[in-house]
Amino acid sequence: MDNEVKSEIRREVISWIKTVIFAVLFAVCINHFVIVNAKVPTGSMMDNIMPNDRIVAFRLSYTFSVPRRFDVVVFRYPDDRTQLYVKRVIGLPGETVTIRQGKVYINNSEAPLSDDFVREPPKEENFGPYQVPPDSYFMMGDNRNTSLDSRWWRNTYVIKTDILGKVLLKYYPGFKILFNQ
Repeated sequence: MDNEVKSEIRREVISWIKTVIFAVLFAVCINHFVIVNAKVPTGSMMDNIMPNDRIVAFRLSYTFSVPRRFDVVVFRYPDDRTQLYVKRVIGLPGETVTIRQGKVYINNSEAPLSDDFVREPPKEENFGPYQVPPDSYFMMGDNRNTSLDSRWWRNTYVIKTDILGKVLLKYYPGFKILFNQ
Protein backbone atom coordinates (compact mmCIF):
# COMPACT_ATOMS: atom_id res chain seq x y z
CA MET A 1 0.00 0.00 0.00
CA ASP A 2 1.48 3.34 -0.95
CA ASN A 3 1.56 6.45 1.24
CA GLU A 4 -1.26 8.16 -0.64
CA VAL A 5 -3.71 5.30 0.06
CA LYS A 6 -2.64 5.15 3.74
CA SER A 7 -3.13 8.88 4.03
CA GLU A 8 -6.61 8.65 2.48
CA ILE A 9 -7.60 5.83 4.88
CA ARG A 10 -6.29 7.84 7.84
CA ARG A 11 -8.32 10.91 6.76
CA GLU A 12 -11.46 8.78 6.40
CA VAL A 13 -11.00 7.20 9.85
CA ILE A 14 -10.39 10.62 11.44
CA SER A 15 -13.50 11.94 9.68
CA TRP A 16 -15.61 9.12 11.14
CA ILE A 17 -14.16 9.63 14.62
CA LYS A 18 -14.97 13.37 14.45
CA THR A 19 -18.52 12.59 13.33
CA VAL A 20 -19.10 10.11 16.18
CA ILE A 21 -17.62 12.49 18.78
CA PHE A 22 -19.79 15.35 17.49
CA ALA A 23 -22.92 13.16 17.57
CA VAL A 24 -22.23 12.04 21.14
CA LEU A 25 -21.55 15.60 22.34
CA PHE A 26 -24.67 16.85 20.56
CA ALA A 27 -26.82 14.13 22.17
CA VAL A 28 -25.38 14.86 25.63
CA CYS A 29 -26.06 18.60 25.24
CA ILE A 30 -29.64 18.01 24.02
CA ASN A 31 -30.31 15.61 26.91
CA HIS A 32 -28.78 17.96 29.48
CA PHE A 33 -30.17 21.31 28.30
CA VAL A 34 -33.24 20.70 26.11
CA ILE A 35 -35.05 17.49 27.10
CA VAL A 36 -35.51 15.21 30.08
CA ASN A 37 -35.57 11.56 29.14
CA ALA A 38 -37.18 9.48 31.92
CA LYS A 39 -38.60 6.04 32.62
CA VAL A 40 -41.75 5.98 34.74
CA PRO A 41 -41.48 3.10 37.24
CA THR A 42 -44.92 3.24 38.87
CA GLY A 43 -48.60 3.46 37.99
CA SER A 44 -49.22 6.79 39.72
CA MET A 45 -50.06 8.52 36.41
CA MET A 46 -52.17 5.73 34.87
CA ASP A 47 -53.92 5.77 32.36
CA ASN A 48 -52.04 8.62 30.68
CA ILE A 49 -48.59 7.27 31.55
CA MET A 50 -48.26 3.57 32.33
CA PRO A 51 -45.57 1.78 34.39
CA ASN A 52 -42.30 1.41 32.44
CA ASP A 53 -43.28 3.99 29.82
CA ARG A 54 -40.42 6.16 28.62
CA ILE A 55 -41.24 9.84 28.31
CA VAL A 56 -39.66 13.04 27.05
CA ALA A 57 -40.13 16.36 28.81
CA PHE A 58 -39.12 19.73 27.37
CA ARG A 59 -36.71 21.55 29.72
CA LEU A 60 -37.31 24.95 28.10
CA SER A 61 -41.09 24.94 28.67
CA TYR A 62 -40.85 27.20 31.69
CA THR A 63 -37.96 29.42 30.62
CA PHE A 64 -40.31 32.32 29.91
CA SER A 65 -43.47 31.08 31.62
CA VAL A 66 -44.63 29.26 34.72
CA PRO A 67 -46.28 25.87 35.17
CA ARG A 68 -50.04 25.93 34.76
CA ARG A 69 -52.65 23.86 36.51
CA PHE A 70 -52.92 20.36 35.02
CA ASP A 71 -49.49 20.47 33.32
CA VAL A 72 -47.75 17.11 33.68
CA VAL A 73 -44.15 17.74 34.70
CA VAL A 74 -40.90 15.98 35.57
CA PHE A 75 -39.33 17.27 38.78
CA ARG A 76 -36.89 16.44 41.53
CA TYR A 77 -38.73 14.62 44.33
CA PRO A 78 -38.74 17.02 47.33
CA ASP A 79 -37.93 14.30 49.89
CA ASP A 80 -34.99 12.90 47.86
CA ARG A 81 -33.76 15.25 45.15
CA THR A 82 -31.78 12.44 43.46
CA GLN A 83 -35.06 10.92 42.24
CA LEU A 84 -37.18 12.21 39.38
CA TYR A 85 -40.97 12.12 39.65
CA VAL A 86 -43.75 12.73 37.13
CA LYS A 87 -47.00 14.26 38.42
CA ARG A 88 -49.70 16.74 37.47
CA VAL A 89 -49.65 20.34 38.75
CA ILE A 90 -52.75 20.87 40.90
CA GLY A 91 -52.06 23.78 43.27
CA LEU A 92 -50.38 27.00 42.14
CA PRO A 93 -48.35 29.49 44.24
CA GLY A 94 -50.51 31.30 46.78
CA GLU A 95 -53.50 28.99 46.44
CA THR A 96 -55.15 26.92 49.13
CA VAL A 97 -55.73 23.29 48.18
CA THR A 98 -58.30 21.24 50.10
CA ILE A 99 -59.38 17.69 49.37
CA ARG A 100 -62.85 16.76 50.61
CA GLN A 101 -64.23 13.27 50.03
CA GLY A 102 -61.59 12.73 47.33
CA LYS A 103 -62.44 15.89 45.36
CA VAL A 104 -59.96 18.77 45.01
CA TYR A 105 -61.05 22.33 45.83
CA ILE A 106 -59.00 25.47 45.21
CA ASN A 107 -59.35 28.53 47.46
CA ASN A 108 -62.51 27.18 49.13
CA SER A 109 -64.44 27.15 45.85
CA GLU A 110 -67.91 25.60 45.80
CA ALA A 111 -67.11 23.37 42.81
CA PRO A 112 -64.28 20.83 42.73
CA LEU A 113 -61.63 20.86 40.02
CA SER A 114 -62.47 18.99 36.87
CA ASP A 115 -60.61 15.69 37.09
CA ASP A 116 -61.71 13.76 34.02
CA PHE A 117 -58.10 12.56 33.65
CA VAL A 118 -58.29 10.70 36.98
CA ARG A 119 -58.23 6.94 36.45
CA GLU A 120 -60.95 5.89 38.88
CA PRO A 121 -63.09 7.58 41.50
CA PRO A 122 -60.77 8.67 44.31
CA LYS A 123 -61.24 7.31 47.81
CA GLU A 124 -63.44 9.62 49.82
CA GLU A 125 -60.56 10.96 51.91
CA ASN A 126 -59.97 14.43 53.31
CA PHE A 127 -56.66 16.32 53.20
CA GLY A 128 -55.56 19.87 53.84
CA PRO A 129 -56.00 22.67 53.68
CA TYR A 130 -52.57 23.19 52.09
CA GLN A 131 -51.37 26.77 51.60
CA VAL A 132 -49.02 26.64 48.59
CA PRO A 133 -45.98 28.89 49.18
CA PRO A 134 -44.64 31.37 46.59
CA ASP A 135 -42.64 29.70 43.78
CA SER A 136 -44.01 26.28 44.79
CA TYR A 137 -46.55 23.79 43.45
CA PHE A 138 -48.84 21.09 44.85
CA MET A 139 -48.62 17.89 42.78
CA MET A 140 -50.91 14.89 42.42
CA GLY A 141 -50.88 11.74 40.31
CA ASP A 142 -53.75 10.82 37.99
CA ASN A 143 -54.12 7.45 39.71
CA ARG A 144 -55.06 9.16 42.97
CA ASN A 145 -55.71 6.00 44.97
CA THR A 146 -52.13 4.75 44.60
CA SER A 147 -50.13 7.93 43.95
CA LEU A 148 -47.36 8.96 46.33
CA ASP A 149 -47.77 12.71 45.85
CA SER A 150 -47.89 16.03 47.73
CA ARG A 151 -50.50 14.66 50.14
CA TRP A 152 -47.98 12.17 51.52
CA TRP A 153 -44.56 13.82 51.20
CA ARG A 154 -42.61 15.15 54.18
CA ASN A 155 -41.77 18.23 52.04
CA THR A 156 -45.21 18.86 50.60
CA TYR A 157 -44.41 21.28 47.77
CA VAL A 158 -42.21 21.28 44.68
CA ILE A 159 -40.29 24.51 44.18
CA LYS A 160 -40.22 25.91 40.64
CA THR A 161 -36.46 25.46 40.26
CA ASP A 162 -36.91 21.70 40.84
CA ILE A 163 -39.35 21.38 37.92
CA LEU A 164 -37.19 20.10 35.07
CA GLY A 165 -39.68 20.14 32.22
CA LYS A 166 -43.16 19.64 30.87
CA VAL A 167 -43.97 16.15 29.60
CA LEU A 168 -44.59 16.13 25.86
CA LEU A 169 -44.61 12.56 24.65
CA LYS A 170 -44.23 8.88 25.35
CA TYR A 171 -41.86 7.08 23.02
CA TYR A 172 -41.71 3.56 24.43
CA PRO A 173 -43.51 1.23 24.21
CA GLY A 174 -45.08 2.88 21.21
CA PHE A 175 -45.06 6.57 20.32
CA LYS A 176 -47.78 8.86 21.62
CA ILE A 177 -48.00 12.64 22.00
CA LEU A 178 -49.36 13.01 25.51
CA PHE A 179 -49.80 16.70 26.07
CA ASN A 180 -49.80 19.77 23.84
CA GLN A 181 -47.23 22.47 24.51
